[in-house]
Amino acid sequence: MRRKAISMLLAAVVAAAGLSGCTGQNGQEAAAQNTQAETSARDTQMEAAAQSTQAETSAQDTQTEQGETESQSTAANEETAEENAAEGDAEMNEEEYYIFDLNENVERTAVTYQNRYGITISGDLYTAKDMDAEKEYPALVIGPPYGGVKEQGPGVYANELAQRGYVVLTFDPSFNGESGGEPRHVSSPDIFTEDFSAGVDYLGTLDYVDRDRIGAVGICGSGGFALAAAQVDTRIKAVATASLFDVSVSGAGLSKEQWAETMDTLAQQRWADVDNGEPQYIPTYPTEPTAEIPAELEGIWAEFYSFYGLERGHHPRALGGFTTTSNLAFYNFQLLNHLEQITQPVLFMAGENAETRPISEGAYEAVTSEKELCIVPGANHVDLYDDVNKIPFDRLDSFFRESME
Repeated sequence: MRRKAISMLLAAVVAAAGLSGCTGQNGQEAAAQNTQAETSARDTQMEAAAQSTQAETSAQDTQTEQGETESQSTAANEETAEENAAEGDAEMNEEEYYIFDLNENVERTAVTYQNRYGITISGDLYTAKDMDAEKEYPALVIGPPYGGVKEQGPGVYANELAQRGYVVLTFDPSFNGESGGEPRHVSSPDIFTEDFSAGVDYLGTLDYVDRDRIGAVGICGSGGFALAAAQVDTRIKAVATASLFDVSVSGAGLSKEQWAETMDTLAQQRWADVDNGEPQYIPTYPTEPTAEIPAELEGIWAEFYSFYGLERGHHPRALGGFTTTSNLAFYNFQLLNHLEQITQPVLFMAGENAETRPISEGAYEAVTSEKELCIVPGANHVDLYDDVNKIPFDRLDSFFRESME
C-alpha cells in the first residue's frame, strides 16, 4: 500500500519529465482527469520550438532528395545527420558550452568508457589540481537531469565537490549528448540506470580512487536512476538525490481506458517510425536561448524553461524531450520498486518551494536504510541544478564523508 501511495504521489508531478501525467498534486483522480489535457497543453506551449525544428528538418530533407532515388536519399540523410552532429560537437568550444566557470583549482579531463551494453559513454573527470595521485580518494558519479547533459548541473556539482577532495565523474546518458548509441535521443529506464553503474566501473579503474568509497548523485530524473542502480549495485556506497522525480510512474494515474488509448497512440507512432525510417523526436526548447519565458507557460513549465530555455542553463545538446516511443518503456517498467531493499545511506535534497518536493518526501518514507531529508529554504526545483548559493554542499559533503568511511 505504501508503494502504491508513493507512486500516485509521484505521478502528480511526472509531467515535468515531458511524459503524460498530471502536474497537480491531487493523486490518482486528478491524474486520470488531466492526463490528456496536460499533454495537449504541453504540445501547444512548445509548438513554436517544435515547428521551427521540423521546418529546418523538412528543408534539409528536400535539398537532399533532389536528384537521388528514395533509397539513396534515406542513406544520405542518415549520413548527413551523423556528420552534422559530429561537426557541431567539434565546433563547440570546451569552455563556451559549460554553464559555469571552472574553478582555478580544479582539473577537468574528457574521458570515454563503455557501459554493459557496449555503448560508449562520454564523461568529464574532475579532480583537485593539487591531488596526490599516489593516494586514494573518495569518488562520486553524477548524472544530469532528465534531458540534460554533463555540461550543466552535473558540472556545477563536480566543480565544487572536486575542491573538497572528491574525484568526480559526470556523464552524458546513452543516446544523448556526446555519448554514443543510436538512434539519438532515446531514453531507457534500464540503460540509464546502467550508465550509473558504468560510471562506477570507470572510477574503479583509477589507481587514485578508493573502490570502497564510491557514491552516486542524481539530479532530477537521474535521482531515480541513481536510486535504481543502488537497489542492485552495492558497489555504490551512498546515494544523494537533488530535486528527485521518478520518470517511470507516468502511467500510475491512468484509467484502463486512458491506458489503452495512450498505448494505441504510441503503437501508431511506432508504425510511423517504421515507415519514416527513424523515430520521432520533437525538441522541447529552442535551439537558441530566449530572453524571456513564454507568457503562456505557468508553474513547473515556466520553471523548467527558466533553466533550459534561457541563457542560464541552455545548452545546444539539451533541447529537452526524447524520442516519442521512449515513453513505452517507462510505462512498462518501474524504477523504484525496491526502495525498501536499499541498504546504503540515502540523502534526499529538495527545494522548500519545489512542486516536486513531495516526491523526495515520499521516497524518503519508502527507504528503510539510513536516510536524511534536507529541505532547502527558499529553493524551487531547478535551483538545485545550478544555484551554488542554495545547493547545500556542506550537507552533501558531510553526508558522503560520514557514509563512506
